[in-house]
Amino acid sequence: MRFFKQNRKVNLKYIFGELLLLFVGINLAIWFNDWNSAKKTNEDKKVAISKITEEIENNKLELDIVLENSHQVLNAFKEFKNIYDGDTSVVIANPKQFELLRNRYPGFFTIKDSTALDDGLYRYRGSTKIVLEVATLTEIAWKTTTTLNVMNEFNYECLYELESIYNRQRRVQIEINKSADALQNRDFEKLRMILDFLNQIGGQLQDDYDSIKKNIINCN
Repeated sequence: MRFFKQNRKVNLKYIFGELLLLFVGINLAIWFNDWNSAKKTNEDKKVAISKITEEIENNKLELDIVLENSHQVLNAFKEFKNIYDGDTSVVIANPKQFELLRNRYPGFFTIKDSTALDDGLYRYRGSTKIVLEVATLTEIAWKTTTTLNVMNEFNYECLYELESIYNRQRRVQIEINKSADALQNRDFEKLRMILDFLNQIGGQLQDDYDSIKKNIINCN
Protein backbone atom coordinates (compact mmCIF):
# COMPACT_ATOMS: atom_id res chain seq x y z
CA MET A 1 0.00 0.00 0.00
CA ARG A 2 1.29 3.43 -0.93
CA PHE A 3 0.86 6.46 1.07
CA PHE A 4 0.92 9.76 -0.75
CA LYS A 5 1.70 12.99 1.01
CA GLN A 6 0.43 16.08 -0.72
CA ASN A 7 2.30 19.26 0.04
CA ARG A 8 0.55 22.58 -0.40
CA LYS A 9 2.42 25.81 -0.34
CA VAL A 10 0.94 28.27 2.20
CA ASN A 11 0.26 31.69 0.69
CA LEU A 12 1.30 33.96 3.56
CA LYS A 13 0.72 37.11 1.57
CA TYR A 14 -2.89 36.15 1.02
CA ILE A 15 -3.44 35.34 4.69
CA PHE A 16 -1.84 38.56 5.85
CA GLY A 17 -3.87 40.45 3.30
CA GLU A 18 -7.09 38.92 4.54
CA LEU A 19 -6.17 39.64 8.16
CA LEU A 20 -5.30 43.21 7.26
CA LEU A 21 -8.61 43.70 5.50
CA LEU A 22 -10.43 42.21 8.49
CA PHE A 23 -8.52 44.46 10.90
CA VAL A 24 -9.18 47.58 8.84
CA GLY A 25 -12.85 46.65 8.46
CA ILE A 26 -13.37 46.17 12.18
CA ASN A 27 -11.60 49.43 13.03
CA LEU A 28 -13.56 51.33 10.40
CA ALA A 29 -16.78 49.95 11.86
CA ILE A 30 -15.73 50.97 15.39
CA TRP A 31 -14.64 54.41 14.18
CA PHE A 32 -17.90 54.95 12.29
CA ASN A 33 -19.95 53.86 15.30
CA ASP A 34 -17.99 56.21 17.58
CA TRP A 35 -18.29 59.03 15.05
CA ASN A 36 -22.02 58.46 14.68
CA SER A 37 -22.50 58.36 18.47
CA ALA A 38 -20.44 61.52 18.94
CA LYS A 39 -22.43 63.26 16.21
CA LYS A 40 -25.74 62.30 17.83
CA THR A 41 -24.51 63.37 21.27
CA ASN A 42 -23.38 66.71 19.87
CA GLU A 43 -26.74 67.22 18.17
CA ASP A 44 -28.57 66.29 21.39
CA LYS A 45 -26.41 68.76 23.29
CA LYS A 46 -27.22 71.57 20.88
CA VAL A 47 -30.93 70.81 21.24
CA ALA A 48 -30.61 70.73 25.05
CA ILE A 49 -28.83 74.11 25.12
CA SER A 50 -31.45 75.58 22.79
CA LYS A 51 -34.33 74.32 24.93
CA ILE A 52 -32.73 75.49 28.20
CA THR A 53 -32.08 78.93 26.69
CA GLU A 54 -35.68 79.17 25.52
CA GLU A 55 -36.96 78.06 28.92
CA ILE A 56 -34.83 80.62 30.75
CA GLU A 57 -35.96 83.42 28.42
CA ASN A 58 -39.62 82.54 29.00
CA ASN A 59 -39.10 82.29 32.75
CA LYS A 60 -37.41 85.66 32.82
CA LEU A 61 -40.37 87.27 31.04
CA GLU A 62 -42.72 85.71 33.61
CA LEU A 63 -40.51 86.81 36.50
CA ASP A 64 -40.27 90.37 35.18
CA ILE A 65 -44.06 90.63 35.25
CA VAL A 66 -44.27 89.14 38.75
CA LEU A 67 -41.65 91.50 40.19
CA GLU A 68 -43.12 94.57 38.50
CA ASN A 69 -46.49 93.65 40.00
CA SER A 70 -45.05 93.01 43.47
CA HIS A 71 -43.21 96.36 43.41
CA GLN A 72 -46.49 98.07 42.56
CA VAL A 73 -48.33 96.31 45.39
CA LEU A 74 -45.61 97.12 47.92
CA ASN A 75 -45.54 100.78 46.89
CA ALA A 76 -49.32 100.96 47.23
CA PHE A 77 -49.15 99.41 50.70
CA LYS A 78 -46.44 101.88 51.69
CA GLU A 79 -48.40 104.95 50.61
CA PHE A 80 -51.77 103.79 51.89
CA LYS A 81 -50.23 102.84 55.23
CA ASN A 82 -50.10 106.55 56.13
CA ILE A 83 -53.85 106.94 55.73
CA TYR A 84 -55.17 103.56 56.87
CA ASP A 85 -57.27 103.97 60.01
CA GLY A 86 -55.93 100.91 61.82
CA ASP A 87 -56.87 98.39 59.15
CA THR A 88 -57.14 97.97 55.38
CA SER A 89 -60.85 98.68 55.10
CA VAL A 90 -60.91 102.27 56.38
CA VAL A 91 -58.77 105.23 55.35
CA ILE A 92 -58.74 108.82 56.55
CA ALA A 93 -57.58 111.47 54.08
CA ASN A 94 -58.61 114.66 52.37
CA PRO A 95 -60.30 114.18 48.99
CA LYS A 96 -57.36 115.52 46.98
CA GLN A 97 -54.82 113.25 48.70
CA PHE A 98 -57.09 110.25 48.35
CA GLU A 99 -57.82 110.92 44.68
CA LEU A 100 -54.10 111.15 43.91
CA LEU A 101 -53.53 107.72 45.48
CA ARG A 102 -56.50 106.21 43.66
CA ASN A 103 -55.16 107.50 40.33
CA ARG A 104 -51.69 106.18 41.09
CA TYR A 105 -52.94 102.78 42.20
CA PRO A 106 -56.28 102.24 40.44
CA GLY A 107 -58.43 99.54 41.94
CA PHE A 108 -56.28 99.16 45.06
CA PHE A 109 -58.94 100.61 47.39
CA THR A 110 -62.65 100.52 46.63
CA ILE A 111 -64.96 102.96 48.44
CA LYS A 112 -68.28 101.85 49.90
CA ASP A 113 -69.16 105.05 51.77
CA SER A 114 -67.53 108.14 53.26
CA THR A 115 -68.05 110.36 56.30
CA ALA A 116 -66.90 113.98 56.65
CA LEU A 117 -64.58 114.72 59.57
CA ASP A 118 -62.88 117.89 60.82
CA ASP A 119 -60.14 119.81 58.96
CA GLY A 120 -61.40 118.72 55.52
CA LEU A 121 -60.73 115.05 56.18
CA TYR A 122 -62.99 112.16 55.31
CA ARG A 123 -63.29 108.65 56.61
CA TYR A 124 -63.58 106.34 53.62
CA ARG A 125 -64.92 102.88 54.25
CA GLY A 126 -64.30 100.20 51.69
CA SER A 127 -61.89 97.40 50.97
CA THR A 128 -58.34 96.91 49.79
CA LYS A 129 -58.18 94.85 46.63
CA ILE A 130 -54.91 93.28 45.51
CA VAL A 131 -54.30 91.51 42.23
CA LEU A 132 -51.14 89.40 42.14
CA GLU A 133 -49.37 87.97 39.13
CA VAL A 134 -48.82 84.32 39.98
CA ALA A 135 -46.46 82.67 37.51
CA THR A 136 -45.10 79.16 37.13
CA LEU A 137 -41.37 79.10 36.43
CA THR A 138 -40.75 75.89 34.50
CA GLU A 139 -37.73 73.59 34.54
CA ILE A 140 -38.85 70.94 32.05
CA ALA A 141 -35.90 71.51 29.71
CA TRP A 142 -33.41 71.32 32.57
CA LYS A 143 -34.89 68.16 34.09
CA THR A 144 -35.01 66.51 30.66
CA THR A 145 -31.38 67.39 30.04
CA THR A 146 -30.28 65.87 33.35
CA THR A 147 -31.70 62.52 32.23
CA LEU A 148 -29.72 62.46 28.98
CA ASN A 149 -26.16 61.35 28.26
CA VAL A 150 -25.27 64.87 27.13
CA MET A 151 -24.71 66.04 30.72
CA ASN A 152 -21.15 64.69 30.52
CA GLU A 153 -20.54 67.04 27.60
CA PHE A 154 -21.19 70.19 29.62
CA ASN A 155 -18.21 71.76 31.36
CA TYR A 156 -18.21 71.99 35.15
CA GLU A 157 -18.62 75.78 35.35
CA CYS A 158 -21.68 75.67 33.11
CA LEU A 159 -23.31 72.83 35.04
CA TYR A 160 -22.64 74.59 38.35
CA GLU A 161 -24.17 77.84 37.11
CA LEU A 162 -27.25 76.12 35.66
CA GLU A 163 -27.83 74.08 38.81
CA SER A 164 -27.49 77.23 40.95
CA ILE A 165 -29.96 79.11 38.76
CA TYR A 166 -32.61 76.42 38.92
CA ASN A 167 -32.14 76.06 42.69
CA ARG A 168 -32.72 79.79 43.13
CA GLN A 169 -35.65 79.59 40.74
CA ARG A 170 -37.28 76.95 42.95
CA ARG A 171 -36.89 79.26 45.97
CA VAL A 172 -38.51 82.10 44.03
CA GLN A 173 -41.37 79.84 42.99
CA ILE A 174 -41.95 78.91 46.63
CA GLU A 175 -42.26 82.61 47.55
CA ILE A 176 -44.63 83.24 44.63
CA ASN A 177 -46.86 80.43 45.85
CA LYS A 178 -46.65 81.66 49.45
CA SER A 179 -47.72 85.15 48.36
CA ALA A 180 -50.79 83.68 46.67
CA ASP A 181 -51.67 81.77 49.85
CA ALA A 182 -51.23 84.89 52.01
CA LEU A 183 -53.48 86.90 49.70
CA GLN A 184 -56.13 84.19 49.73
CA ASN A 185 -56.07 84.29 53.54
CA ARG A 186 -56.09 88.12 53.41
CA ASP A 187 -53.04 88.20 55.65
CA PHE A 188 -51.71 91.48 54.28
CA GLU A 189 -48.89 91.87 56.77
CA LYS A 190 -47.52 88.46 55.86
CA LEU A 191 -48.05 89.26 52.18
CA ARG A 192 -45.93 92.42 52.46
CA MET A 193 -43.09 90.46 54.08
CA ILE A 194 -43.24 87.76 51.41
CA LEU A 195 -43.28 90.26 48.55
CA ASP A 196 -40.35 92.14 50.04
CA PHE A 197 -38.28 88.94 50.20
CA LEU A 198 -39.52 87.90 46.76
CA ASN A 199 -38.23 91.15 45.29
CA GLN A 200 -34.79 90.48 46.78
CA ILE A 201 -34.27 86.93 45.56
CA GLY A 202 -36.21 87.62 42.39
CA GLY A 203 -33.80 90.41 41.52
CA GLN A 204 -30.89 88.02 42.06
CA LEU A 205 -32.56 85.49 39.79
CA GLN A 206 -33.00 88.12 37.08
CA ASP A 207 -29.24 88.74 37.19
CA ASP A 208 -28.63 84.97 37.04
CA TYR A 209 -30.83 84.69 33.97
CA ASP A 210 -28.95 87.48 32.20
CA SER A 211 -25.62 85.89 33.10
CA ILE A 212 -26.41 82.38 31.84
CA LYS A 213 -27.85 83.73 28.59
CA LYS A 214 -24.38 85.14 27.89
CA ASN A 215 -22.40 82.18 29.19
CA ILE A 216 -24.42 79.21 27.94
CA ILE A 217 -22.64 79.31 24.58
CA ASN A 218 -19.48 78.35 26.48
CA CYS A 219 -21.04 75.13 27.80
CA ASN A 220 -19.38 73.17 24.99
